[in-house]
Amino acid sequence: MDDAGLGHNSGPEGVGKEVVWERWTKKRVFVRALEGTYGELVRELFNQPRIYPTRDHKWHGGPGHYGKKIINPQAVKVAQSIETHVEVFSPGGYGQKHGHMNSAVFFVLKGNGYDVHDGVRYDWGPGDALIVENACVHQHFSSEPDDECITLVMKAKPLFLFMHMLFQKVVDFPPKEATEKQRVYTPPKDL
Repeated sequence: MDDAGLGHNSGPEGVGKEVVWERWTKKRVFVRALEGTYGELVRELFNQPRIYPTRDHKWHGGPGHYGKKIINPQAVKVAQSIETHVEVFSPGGYGQKHGHMNSAVFFVLKGNGYDVHDGVRYDWGPGDALIVENACVHQHFSSEPDDECITLVMKAKPLFLFMHMLFQKVVDFPPKEATEKQRVYTPPKDL
């Protein structure tokens, strides 16, 4: 694993804590250089794939919350200002309590759950679009005791980072211990 150095999540309160997801410490590309002539850049853009199958990416995380980033400046040349990823919550799973400067839109594909935004609960279900506003401390929870929840997340995070609106913070890490149902759960292979 790359050592990304000290960051928001590894300050004094994070010293000695085990990192759950590698993305919290792994060096990433947030904004790519645009180099070359205008014509070269345009040709390169038009020659990029337009379909990015999610099943080609590995799931990361667990046991209650898994994710895979599909579209971002590190992964594709078409998108410089947006990020899109899929998240899956195993039965009764939930993610980290965190905050970031960029807003995000979650589209619920499957399952019921709720979010807590700055202490206020918002229930959601299949077909709902959920907005996490800028600088909100929030957390996502599955209400499904026996099934998964699946969400599609879209955000302009790379654009915010480019404008030096960098601040992100994990307030509470997700649980490492799995429930009995989470121990036997595996995220969908066809998604």
